[in-house]
Amino acid sequence: MSQLAVPLIEAVDLKRHYPITAGLLHRQVGSIRAVDGVSLKIMPGETVGLVGESGCGKSTLGRLLLRLEKPTSGKVVYRGRDISFVPERQLKPFRREAQMVFQDPQSSLDPRMTAGDSIGEALLIHGMANDKERMAVVAELLRKVGIEPAHADRYPHQFSGGQKQRIGIARALAVKPRFLVADEPVSALDVSVQAQILNLLMDLRDEFGLTYLFVAHDLAVVRHMSDRIAVMYLGKIVELGAKEDVIARPLHPYTRALLAAVPVPDPHRKRQPRVIQGDVPSPANPPPGCRFHTRCVRAAEVCRSQEPRLVEVMSGRMVACHRWSD
Repeated sequence: MSQLAVPLIEAVDLKRHYPITAGLLHRQVGSIRAVDGVSLKIMPGETVGLVGESGCGKSTLGRLLLRLEKPTSGKVVYRGRDISFVPERQLKPFRREAQMVFQDPQSSLDPRMTAGDSIGEALLIHGMANDKERMAVVAELLRKVGIEPAHADRYPHQFSGGQKQRIGIARALAVKPRFLVADEPVSALDVSVQAQILNLLMDLRDEFGLTYLFVAHDLAVVRHMSDRIAVMYLGKIVELGAKEDVIARPLHPYTRALLAAVPVPDPHRKRQPRVIQGDVPSPANPPPGCRFHTRCVRAAEVCRSQEPRLVEVMSGRMVACHRWSD
């Protein structure tokens, strides 16, 4: 990847804190630091996999990049333009270029709208097609995702879970976006269907030249989909690098523990898993120093007192750990 290439989208010290209120006057007594200082560049045509435990801020980061939520501070830069606090009415061109595939295909589709109406609605909003053209586009998109165009008049309850997710993907593709956030798109599906959806996403990426942020907690899925992997813990990215490097030589203790927890499909292979001790600390009161030190068996005094910065320690590899070289 050229160092001179311009990112398609970039997060710069991005933060999203949700206020905690109490009392009759709803005074703010604290805040939940869902995303707490994330910087990430995603290049055109690239797929970045974002992994971490539930509650670490992965989905919130995806929503911030799409400006579905406003950041507390920091910047979202799309194609060189800061869109962090642009008024909603001025975001319409960006909405056409950046779309999302949601985790739950059931709740992401309006039960009162047919599949064809759900897919074609954005075409009308953006003035991209008249009624006749819209029907043709919807039929072509349904074919692309493996659903018969004749089923466009069916309602969501008449489709299986995998078919609903395909409709959600077709809806996201309707406006010909450049950037797609896939928020755990297969976690709600049967294992037999997951591979079909993942392969479909990869085929569509190649065909349309899409750029993905692929959010998941399953490292095996991320390894299959991604060019680079970003590991997130308690609102911060703790490791970033090419997928082969992160999988073969993880530098952060948290990444090592995640990899050790991935099941091996070999009943004769024995290994000692690295079990992470304790629970994830509250994002309303993260520990001082390294946020992982309360669960890390290699934590030293410096880990408890000084927060490590995410720095490049070798070509293309970034890690936030005082003891990564150990």
